[in-house]
Amino acid sequence: MGKPAWLLVIVLTVAGCTVIGPDEPVTPAPGSPTRAQLTALLDTVRVIAARPRPGGYERGCKAGRACVFGPAWTDDSDAPGGHDGCDTRNNVLATQLREVVHRGRCVVVEGILTDPYTATDIRFTKSDAGRIQIDHVYPLAAAWDMGAATWTPDKRRRFANDLAVNLLATGAAANQSKGDDTPADWLPPARPNHCFYAAKYLTVAVDYDLPVTAADNATLHDIARRCP
Repeated sequence: MGKPAWLLVIVLTVAGCTVIGPDEPVTPAPGSPTRAQLTALLDTVRVIAARPRPGGYERGCKAGRACVFGPAWTDDSDAPGGHDGCDTRNNVLATQLREVVHRGRCVVVEGILTDPYTATDIRFTKSDAGRIQIDHVYPLAAAWDMGAATWTPDKRRRFANDLAVNLLATGAAANQSKGDDTPADWLPPARPNHCFYAAKYLTVAVDYDLPVTAADNATLHDIARRCP
């Protein structure tokens, strides 16, 4: 069964100069998922009281590190785009940027991103690649705490490289401000994109049978009430 259109094509509007107050109503970005779609996901996702902290999470893969989700952006996974000869980061850039210029078959050297978290355009060049980073919508550390610690290594590698569901290109500042926060603690600065983000987060949770916390659940329900 195919993914909903809002998962396949990120439809965003670029924010203008008007400052929107935190309590003012916001019109969701064109193409946002509907309240009914979010409600269906919220009715499906598991809810737990709070995020457990089992310990043992180590993303790094240098000597002595656990490398629990496999090498960063490995092509050696059964995630969409895996085993195609291109690393996951370049696959995400090629999928989500426009006006893409490649070097060879895989390497993205230029393009423009409409940032799904800030709704601003960011020009990407290989020489300044750090301006655009790849975010795990459902953070790896949170996934580890919420159940991925018990998964097989293959499933964790798939999760970390699943560009169809769990990866979004975004600006460095937005990605770093998010860290491993979940929706109760962090939402995209561009409020018109909250419906998109909520549905994206819930889709990852449902697809991988990961729970949301009670606080996340309350935040996501609040977002759903304002979706079209």
